[in-house]
Amino acid sequence: MNDTTTLSSLPAASTALSQGDDAYARLRGDVISCRLPPGAIVTEPELMAAYDIRKTSCRIALTRLAQEGFVRSRPRKGYQIAPITLRDVEEVFQLRAQIEPLAARLAVGRVDLDHLRTLEAACRLQHPVLHLNDQIDVFMDANKAFHLAIAQASGNERLHRLLAGLLDEMSRLVALGFGVQKTKPEIKHDHNALIDAFAEGDARRAELIARRHIETFQAMTLEKLYASLAETGAAIPVKGPGSWR
Repeated sequence: MNDTTTLSSLPAASTALSQGDDAYARLRGDVISCRLPPGAIVTEPELMAAYDIRKTSCRIALTRLAQEGFVRSRPRKGYQIAPITLRDVEEVFQLRAQIEPLAARLAVGRVDLDHLRTLEAACRLQHPVLHLNDQIDVFMDANKAFHLAIAQASGNERLHRLLAGLLDEMSRLVALGFGVQKTKPEIKHDHNALIDAFAEGDARRAELIARRHIETFQAMTLEKLYASLAETGAAIPVKGPGSWR
């Protein structure tokens, strides 16, 4: 292959990657929000039609999602959206309960309090014109931004990356549990109490509040998931294959 051929192929390759990135972002968003339900079996042709994407873009997206554990290849069937189990809930919150108090302690004296107050206010904004599932998405995005701002201020980039992944997994748990119960998560006073601890420079209090906050939210999430279990009679409420469309 000569240089001319190589160079001329670059724009096409770049376009394919860009379209693959877009397909990945859209599919990932729908997996996290449970619009692509946990446990559902999907095929490339179905996804290509539903998202108006090409085969190459679809495969790029599915490969990346499989690497992250959000989908699983099922030979001769297609792909399965990763199911959610109660063990997932336990593991996600176990890790959060370990790393977020540490992040809070490390962030004392370093976090931007004005920025944190702005992010906290976004968690409380009401969006009555949106469908409930969209309201949950907006809340979870705002809540994620609040917690990641603290993790970023900790100065530990590995902690920040780990928490970002955990919060995406938690968004699936919340979308499933709260979505089925048709209610939106509510944050009471923990965010503001945490901001107050930062303002006072009290690392021990910030650490304790962060831990209490995680434990409280875990109890709320488990309550909603168990209620969904009682309603649906399934181990974890899952729509049938193909019902995501």
